[in-house]
Amino acid sequence: MKAARLLFVALALAGNGLAQDYPAKPIRIIVGPGPDALARVIGQQITQAWGQPVIIDQRGGGGGTISAEAVAKAAPDGYTLLLATGTHTINPSLYKVSYDMVRDFAPVTLLASTPFILAVHPSVPANSVRELIALAKSKPGALNYGSGGSGTPPHLATELFKTLAGVNMVHVPYKTVAAAITDLVAGQLQVMFTVGPAGLPQIRAGRIRGLAVSTAKRSAFAPELPTVAEAGLAGFDVFGWNGLLAPAGTPKPVIARLHGEITRALYLPEVRERVAGFGFEPVGNTPEEFGEFIKADIEQWARVAKESGARVD
Repeated sequence: MKAARLLFVALALAGNGLAQDYPAKPIRIIVGPGPDALARVIGQQITQAWGQPVIIDQRGGGGGTISAEAVAKAAPDGYTLLLATGTHTINPSLYKVSYDMVRDFAPVTLLASTPFILAVHPSVPANSVRELIALAKSKPGALNYGSGGSGTPPHLATELFKTLAGVNMVHVPYKTVAAAITDLVAGQLQVMFTVGPAGLPQIRAGRIRGLAVSTAKRSAFAPELPTVAEAGLAGFDVFGWNGLLAPAGTPKPVIARLHGEITRALYLPEVRERVAGFGFEPVGNTPEEFGEFIKADIEQWARVAKESGARVD
């Protein structure tokens, strides 16, 4: 992957004349849904390197469709970017959207990824994924699972879990992850795939019980937890991610300049430390690799939505 990044940057230098005056004005990163912490870290690094302000523009609502539509319609000049998440690749399967996630965007890089953690309330008599599956099979529809909203990656991750395990659990969507975690701690919910930064403190305090991580490999943030695949559901591999997209048609030298600066920043020790503090691991792949990732993610969630019958509640 490192060699691919270097090759991309080297090839882009040939068109450097087009990008030499970029950026000549502030850059806007449109965020929505989800937290803006990673965008702010990257924005600070761009400002320090290039001397131009980076404006973080929160546009929540519409399950991420509002933010994506704004960037899809923006001028393709590198001054308007989208902080994309897994919600954006799920949306085409659940909403009627006015844009195409592949056709209407130019990938810059996958910034970072984070596992989800499958957790239960301590009153749930399950200390492993296998025990949770057995319990859910013995009591169809008796377990409630929460998420930070319909159509979010943890919602679809649980629907995938249900399909692979052959169990029935009831979805209870919340407006925020924090609200869902509060009810999981209180015992109003029994099960949840939570993002690491929200769930780990509660797990380590004993308020909820962590059973597994959602990724194919164990997480450095919680190495004591097995993967869902290890615990019995082969092939289960989903995770949260943040990446940057520009409008389609943005000149390749501009994309290359953005990619080079952002990936350089991602591997600075102080940036890695801050990103890890959010529960993320830096990635920084090439635009081509990120584009293929987006296509695969759209296809994966389309299958999950179809097979599970998931919908926006």
